[in-house]
Amino acid sequence: MSPRSAPLQATGSGGGARREILAGATTFASMAYIIVVNPKILEAAGMPFAPAMTATILAAAFGTLLMGLYARRPFAVAPYMGENAFIAFTVVGVLGYTWQQALAAVFAGGVLFTLLSLGGARKWLAESIPANLKIAFAAGIGLFLTFIGLVESGLVVLGAPGAPVHVGDLAARGPLLAIVCFILTIVLMQRRVPGALLIGILATSLLGFATRTTPLPESLVSLPPSPGAVAWKLDFSAMLDLKFLPVVLTVFVMDFVDTMGTLLGVAYKADMLDADGNLPGIEKPMLCDSLATVGGALLGTSTCGTFIESAAGVEAGGRRGLTAVSTAALFLAALFLAPLFGAIPAYAYGPILVVVGMAMLAPLRDLDFDDLTETAPAFVTIVLMVFTYNLGLGMTAGFLSWPLLKTLCGRARDVNPGMWVMGGIALVFYLFYPY
Repeated sequence: MSPRSAPLQATGSGGGARREILAGATTFASMAYIIVVNPKILEAAGMPFAPAMTATILAAAFGTLLMGLYARRPFAVAPYMGENAFIAFTVVGVLGYTWQQALAAVFAGGVLFTLLSLGGARKWLAESIPANLKIAFAAGIGLFLTFIGLVESGLVVLGAPGAPVHVGDLAARGPLLAIVCFILTIVLMQRRVPGALLIGILATSLLGFATRTTPLPESLVSLPPSPGAVAWKLDFSAMLDLKFLPVVLTVFVMDFVDTMGTLLGVAYKADMLDADGNLPGIEKPMLCDSLATVGGALLGTSTCGTFIESAAGVEAGGRRGLTAVSTAALFLAALFLAPLFGAIPAYAYGPILVVVGMAMLAPLRDLDFDDLTETAPAFVTIVLMVFTYNLGLGMTAGFLSWPLLKTLCGRARDVNPGMWVMGGIALVFYLFYPY
């Protein structure tokens, strides 16, 4: 069946509908860790955990439901990993802006994404990025998340004398349980157990409760926490400062790169690509991502987009919008499990960041190491993303160095118009960056 003709409701036997619903449950189980991990990361920016968790769930439910009803694709949407880290650890932690100002940048980026998606420019820019830079973005974000996960787990500590980092106390219960979580999750993933990441989080949390490393929650079910402390708290005052421009540009760059890569990756898994390797009607899911980012910022969370874990539902047979609708329904049900999710300790979700980071290194196998005009920009991108602790610096370094090296090596014809535009944006980024 052509992707254009795939309807929301399953046709034919009831078995098709059951398959789509089960696929939606599989997708939810694979990505439910975001309910805990996203607000925990945003908590580092000063956002209260419980309201941020509610905002995370509502944003995921909104974006995923929109994907199912409008785009009619089996893709789930939620706050992106990597973008949340950029907001918490770079925009707030390094640059010193407030989380309210950071949410304003996310909102502005979402509005821009929506306009570009409607006009087709976002698709044009995303398709202009060379494959090796897309690989570098994925790997750089993966290593960045890995570092955060190691620190959150207590396996790595900061500020050791004579070195930027040092090994944590491996005799302490928290780091030991983090190691157990990592090993358990890898084994489950290798055995293709659905929801391996969520099982790893919950199993490790139970071990922590059983060994009294972490206190038990007072209850498991409750009314959803109000998102009022983070919803509609956007602060646009920084928009008048040119030094804030790199933040908005980075949010823009990260979102459209992640969206394009994820959509094509999951669509490839679902055999939805055409003969040219493109996803027919890609404008609809891209618009869903854009609107989810706008809605998410208003609710009080970071940039939203299609999750690569949607591939788990595709693997389970999901091909239609009903898969996404089922996933959205489960996100809404999770609103009433806030006490359980809020009690999950760092040593249970930190290793999951490491596992996600490891998985994001897979595209490196396709990196072209024979052409230095390709390898060097990718390398610069990865190392600056990680070692400057700033994803935006690395990504824009790639946009700037790629056309520059191509030109200096006599291969300016290899640079397409879109990359000249991105190179110009990167130059503006560095001119106005608040060093």
